[in-house]
Amino acid sequence: MRTLLAVVVVVVSACSGAETADRPGLGREIAPAPGAEADPNVAVRAADPPARATPAAPAKPTLPTKSAIKTDAPADVAAPPPDAVRQPNGLAYKTLKPGDGPLASRDSTVSVHYAGWTTDGNLFDSSVPRAEALTIGLHQVIVGWREGVAGMKVGEIRRLWIPESMAYAGKEGAPKGMLVFDVELLHVE
Repeated sequence: MRTLLAVVVVVVSACSGAETADRPGLGREIAPAPGAEADPNVAVRAADPPARATPAAPAKPTLPTKSAIKTDAPADVAAPPPDAVRQPNGLAYKTLKPGDGPLASRDSTVSVHYAGWTTDGNLFDSSVPRAEALTIGLHQVIVGWREGVAGMKVGEIRRLWIPESMAYAGKEGAPKGMLVFDVELLHVE
């Protein structure tokens, strides 16, 4: 009996070493339940702590791969038409299709389909041929996009005429001059 008891004590002592130090509750003795007879020669191990649930990531919206935006240059690509809204900073815009969803703010993260042209009608970028919407924070884009997309409602398509100072400001390798974008707002976070 003494040999068996010695083996139990050795096994319990071995389990309470460094290998269980990173698992709270393992290897420490706990008191017996109230009213139960305690055997001073037997150590009782605490149960493993319950596993913690990992919070689920928010579901990403399913974004359309197709867009009403065309990649052909619009007829008014050279300059904003008389019915465009003009702001004092030089930005002009026109709503091509109204939206009825949540409103984008200057600090929103948005999902959009878009096409961008120089004023001579040259398409320089678009999400439409890739069939993949762009999701981006408006703090990460050119000033003209930040100002022009803010105020749009989900479902809206807006044409922006962005002066060079609010676009790439002459940055090497970027399109020069005023830029024109059609933007379809798909989702706002």
